[in-house]
Amino acid sequence: MVMIGKKRKLPKLGAGSMADVAFLLLIFFLVTTTIQSDAGIMSLLPPYQEDKTKREIPRRQVLDIQINANDELLVRGETMELNKLRAFAKEFILNQDKKEIWPSTPKKAVVSLINDKGTSYKKYLGTYNELKAAYRELWDDIAIQKWNAKYKDLLPEQRKEVRQEIPLVISEAEPTDFDKG
Repeated sequence: MVMIGKKRKLPKLGAGSMADVAFLLLIFFLVTTTIQSDAGIMSLLPPYQEDKTKREIPRRQVLDIQINANDELLVRGETMELNKLRAFAKEFILNQDKKEIWPSTPKKAVVSLINDKGTSYKKYLGTYNELKAAYRELWDDIAIQKWNAKYKDLLPEQRKEVRQEIPLVISEAEPTDFDKG
């Protein structure tokens, strides 16, 4: 039997189940996807104080470190390999030989880090890490001498005492264009 003239109705699709599937897929991808975030450099900045008095720091107290656009490390105007920076920084800060051209006490030592706008992030970070490592080693030495323990294992009061003897003073300037003069 053939029916002529009547149109057949198409079956309706359930759109509700389609929305459920899409929602489940969305949840699946949100849960399984890892989102990378840059950690950055952990530094504790001092509180802002509007200091209208500028004081000059004697040159002997400043360890000038520059990184140019070619990733060359200059320490007090002389080229230096990155693997030698930590030992040099420790020697400068402590000044056990009492050199006249270096700070008289670790409390007066200032490390000045200046980089070029073309400096690679890897070189900058490597230099910064070496400077921080130099301070950590100096702090460990004092902590072991006084309390026979590493700096990280000290009580907060003891850490404060160590940091008063050798304060972490790394001054960073805005990146410059060394090549442009």
